[in-house]
Amino acid sequence: MLTLTQRLTKPAIARQDCLHLPLSAEERTRSRHRLETSDGHVFVLKLPRGTVISDGDFLQAETGEIVCIIAKPEPILTVQAKTPLGLLKAAYHLGNRHVALEISETYLRFSPDPVLRSMLEQLSSTLEIKEEIAPFYPEIGAYQHKH
Repeated sequence: MLTLTQRLTKPAIARQDCLHLPLSAEERTRSRHRLETSDGHVFVLKLPRGTVISDGDFLQAETGEIVCIIAKPEPILTVQAKTPLGLLKAAYHLGNRHVALEISETYLRFSPDPVLRSMLEQLSSTLEIKEEIAPFYPEIGAYQHKH
């Protein structure tokens, strides 16, 4: 079991040479958590409270090992629109419900929710909503700090 206690800004190790820890978007927001990977490795996050971990971050264990964080593919809904205004309206309605949302110029992504999907389908017939498995990079929010 590795206890990860600090983020490294400039590790003395290449990304491909460190242990990799895939984390979902929700898991990347936790600073205190126990995780077990599919291959049986156990990790404990003991980071400063409020730490938000990003894809590609390096964390160091108490014993010196370095772990590279990878955004784990997870179920998501991807929304695309025929017009920029359609996508803006979808973003407005999802944001009004405080949904963790990944925003790009051409799509929105959020965790699957049948109520939100139904809302968007009723909002406009110009929206295309599809289920996917992909890394999820939601906006961290106005009141969180990105390190």
